[in-house]
Amino acid sequence: MTLLDVAKAWRDQDPDLETREELDGLIADVEAGDDDAVAQLHDRFDTRLEFGTAGLRGRIEAGSNRMNRVLVAQAAAGLAAFLLAREEHPSIVIGYDGRKNSRVFATDTAELMAGVGVRAIILPRELPTPVLAFAVRQLGVSAGVMVTASHNPPQDNGYKVYLGGADHGSQIVPPADGEIAAEILRVAATANVLELPRSPKFETAGEEILDEYVRRTAALASGSPTLRYVYTALHGVGWETAHRVFREAGFAEPIAVRQQIEPDAGFPTVSFPNPEEPGAMDLAFALATAENADLVIANDPDADRLAIGVPTTEGWERLSGNEVGALLGWRAAERLNGSGTLAASIVSSPALAAVAHHYGLTYTDTLTGFKWVSRVPGLSFGYEEALGYLVDPDKIRDKDGISAAVDFLALATELRAAGSSLREHRLAFADTFGGFASGQVSIRVSDLGQIRQIMQRLRTNLPEAIGETAVDRVDDFADGFEQFPAGDILRFWLADGSRVIVRPSGTEPKVKVYLDASSTDGTADARLASARSKVAALETAMRALLA
Repeated sequence: MTLLDVAKAWRDQDPDLETREELDGLIADVEAGDDDAVAQLHDRFDTRLEFGTAGLRGRIEAGSNRMNRVLVAQAAAGLAAFLLAREEHPSIVIGYDGRKNSRVFATDTAELMAGVGVRAIILPRELPTPVLAFAVRQLGVSAGVMVTASHNPPQDNGYKVYLGGADHGSQIVPPADGEIAAEILRVAATANVLELPRSPKFETAGEEILDEYVRRTAALASGSPTLRYVYTALHGVGWETAHRVFREAGFAEPIAVRQQIEPDAGFPTVSFPNPEEPGAMDLAFALATAENADLVIANDPDADRLAIGVPTTEGWERLSGNEVGALLGWRAAERLNGSGTLAASIVSSPALAAVAHHYGLTYTDTLTGFKWVSRVPGLSFGYEEALGYLVDPDKIRDKDGISAAVDFLALATELRAAGSSLREHRLAFADTFGGFASGQVSIRVSDLGQIRQIMQRLRTNLPEAIGETAVDRVDDFADGFEQFPAGDILRFWLADGSRVIVRPSGTEPKVKVYLDASSTDGTADARLASARSKVAALETAMRALLA
């Protein structure tokens, strides 16, 4: 088939008027000889969005390399075939957020599942990802789907898959992702999605699933109304659920950033709906200043991530994911009484390992991605540096920005009651475990082939020093390393104990560099200053090395 034939076949099975008309216009432009339209058609149809351990995620447009109703129907039918091959009577729960087409994609999935005999339950309305992850375990279903693009740009949407049973409600990992992908490709090659069996006989979950999530999350802390804090949902779906949890836990009424509190698929007040991005929390910080607040709490749009803002003499500061992870990990370790397991992804700070060692706890490094953290045997607390935290693994096996917010609010409240503060607590951490600092360098590329070139160049010419500091050893994960499977990762250990990790991004066209340093010399302030100075030097050196 020619490119035009492929595009027309896709158009003819598209149930969505908007993307069908969009593709019709593009086809007409190609037939009129428009070279730009030809290039667009190649971009949309020369490949397809790859289904992997992160499910699907991409821009909402027509084409196999985009998110749309055709692609989602193929994914749902493929996932259904996978579940039916595993179980005689499989079941699935489906959630969705407030992004464009999220409810449509969720309803398509429910109808297609029901159409082939999979018991399908859809959540009652747009809700956070942690509620869906909780529902997989609470309802005892075979699988879960969450329609969300998390903190991606506004024009994107996505499709996360969880498995129940022996997977305990965690996101998919190999080999399941490959098996599901194979079924999706089979459907795409053999079926017109308009002819796939559908049924309206799916179930809608009752409010009790949300009520139980709220009850169990609020039970993590005994709050106090003494703390003043600002909350923003960044135009996502976190507000209703988080508000209920905070109130039921006994905390003060959150001071809401009203411009960002309701779901809005356009994300009008932020250029990028990710609390890690510069400017994303500016409205929250301005409100916190005006209200003389003690803390800022921010969830990303599907509320599985948490960002914390604290006041300083120079204005508001967002704590890094590593800082929040270390403080929550310390809190978890104190509760564990010498028995338990802490875990973090390999690109996260070594600070949590220091906490585990201090308390005689087991510590486990995992591959990048929370799906790996959540699967650590006997997990008591886990986190990843990209603002993901799991404080209650008995309830949920995924990062949860709402339960982590409750735990952090409880920490700040307890510190105030004891006459202390978060600033003093951060210094106490450095006193107890050492001063830790982290940083990142991102090298964005226009051609994915450049990523392979950068990684190959590093492997071919391994540096003997990074900046002024000698490299002690290098761990190359290309053929697997220790307990880890093969991966495109290089880890450099330096003579002063610093660490540099280089790997391609899993979701964006860039190479990511993770920088970590620590110090145990001098006062807490001196330790932190030394660690930060080392990270700054490493950043300068790595930018020069990868230029």
